[in-house]
Amino acid sequence: MPFDLVTIPCLSDNYAFLLRDQDSGAVALIDVPEAGTISAKLKELDWTLTDIWLTHHHDDHIQGVADLTANHPARIYGAKADAHRLPALDNALVEGETFKFGGHDVQILDVSGHTVGHIAFYVPAAKTVFTADSLMALGCGRLFEGTAAQMWESMQKLMKLPPETIVCSGHEYTQSNAKFALTVDPKNDALISRSREIDQARKDNKPTVPSTLSLELQTNPFLRPADPGIRAQLGMENATDTQVFAEIRARKDSF
Repeated sequence: MPFDLVTIPCLSDNYAFLLRDQDSGAVALIDVPEAGTISAKLKELDWTLTDIWLTHHHDDHIQGVADLTANHPARIYGAKADAHRLPALDNALVEGETFKFGGHDVQILDVSGHTVGHIAFYVPAAKTVFTADSLMALGCGRLFEGTAAQMWESMQKLMKLPPETIVCSGHEYTQSNAKFALTVDPKNDALISRSREIDQARKDNKPTVPSTLSLELQTNPFLRPADPGIRAQLGMENATDTQVFAEIRARKDSF
């Protein structure tokens, strides 16, 4: 894969990501929780920032933009629907749109639910999708603006990507997500095993992000509302997938 991917811990539990196209040298930063940590990483790697891709408007994903671009000017990409509450955009994007990063396509998915106007950036050549607070490792974002139906529709879009896709989500929430997931999917051997691995990783102060879509499909309850075991656990054998998803989200909110 002609790309370098770097995960940058920021703030208390955020992640930003750097994606570098080895052929062109183009460097994209996905979300800007803070400037200092990211600027230091760029200096360490001796990379020149060319792109900033913003997934949604929440402060912990954009608040470092002004300070960072003062020293690292870059083209800023974000959702057209969110442009009124994002830093000034050079490219305002809509679902289905494709733009070039180096010589490679970047596809835009509307993954509203956590917010309305949240987008994901999918780079097929890198086999990577940047989902921020939509699909997360063993979870999905809280529904601050959208509905459960919107978020489930967003999850289904992401589920259609190739299973080997690397999922770069925005927070280190995986350990708490695993504890919750086991309450609704307690007999899932893959989930039990993953939960143990996550506990060890966090004990060793290692990040649990990114993950892979195949692993999320096996273990993430927010992608599994059709699973008979989860439905039985919830007593919702005859419900729709949307209803089951909504119940899982509601239970997570009060977990």
